[in-house]
Amino acid sequence: MSDANLHFIERPAIAQPHGLLLLLHGVGANPHGLEGLAREQDPGLHVILPAGPLSFGPGAYGWFQVQFTPQGPVIQPDQAEASRQRLIAFVAAQQRRLGLEPEQTVIAGFSQGGILSASVGLTSPGSVAGFAILSGRILPEIEPEIPADVGRRLRSALILHGRHDSKLPYSLAERSDQRLNHFQVAHTLRGYPADHELTPAMRQDFRQWLDALLPG
Repeated sequence: MSDANLHFIERPAIAQPHGLLLLLHGVGANPHGLEGLAREQDPGLHVILPAGPLSFGPGAYGWFQVQFTPQGPVIQPDQAEASRQRLIAFVAAQQRRLGLEPEQTVIAGFSQGGILSASVGLTSPGSVAGFAILSGRILPEIEPEIPADVGRRLRSALILHGRHDSKLPYSLAERSDQRLNHFQVAHTLRGYPADHELTPAMRQDFRQWLDALLPG
């Protein structure tokens, strides 16, 4: 399906949904890669999986271009900003379509999808109840857009990261933890004996956190 902003697939709730979960894929992937994670969530949640607006090849999408250098990842900030703004509008459109409120909404994603989830949650805390960064990071470029009262407006954030991540080092998760402490955002950081991946333990911990944030 699609709307004015983004193409997406969805896993509808089995009845009237009590919450909305948006799951964002990583760079060079597509929404189908997170369908398994979507199916694992509370059947009372409506799950939407949007596709990144940039195409890098057949079935390969992203939210912004990135180069991995010895000094760390280097992004195209204009693309990241455009995706952030599109996602904020997309979240609002889906809430209107489904009749759900921001306090019933969570945004989460893997890798680059987690980066954008944090960007949306931190810069537009009135859009969602919380966000989860699954093997991602917080972009320093968004800090000027983060409102001073963000810690009072977000209910919860989650950081899950492999301690042996070869793509985005675990130090980036620790940096995200520090930034959330700085902004007084209630959150949890958990590290795992894993590379750049979503392990069964991560998936279980994500489900438990989400169930507590959006109970049926």
